[in-house]
Amino acid sequence: MTNYVALIHKDADSDFGVSFPDFPGCVTAGSSLEAARSMAEEALCLQNESLLEDGDGVPPPSSLDEIMEQVEHRNAVAVLIAAKDQEKAIRVNITIPERYLRAIDVYARNHGLSRSGLLVKAAKQVMADDSV
Repeated sequence: MTNYVALIHKDADSDFGVSFPDFPGCVTAGSSLEAARSMAEEALCLQNESLLEDGDGVPPPSSLDEIMEQVEHRNAVAVLIAAKDQEKAIRVNITIPERYLRAIDVYARNHGLSRSGLLVKAAKQVMADDSV
């Protein structure tokens, strides 16, 4: 497993925010430190899945020293988040009614997910459900 540095930020009247310097734009939050860490693990997993789906490689992690040398990171608490080994993503062609595809895209965008990331997450949830 590869570990990435996540930076936890907390303002007085806010949740715990988490960002990944190695993945600009990959951010999440949680109402408690434990929730923020859990959300960070999920965000990192989805980020890496998205990169692999798009055929991009996952960057190697920066060192803690490299990250903390940057002035804008000095007010954050650094934690390591393990990136689970990712499987190679395979592009598939599926047929979905247009209105559902639009709804999927809107939902994914509003929740910081890619279309594929949302579909994979939904499929995992359905397959884990004992009632199906």
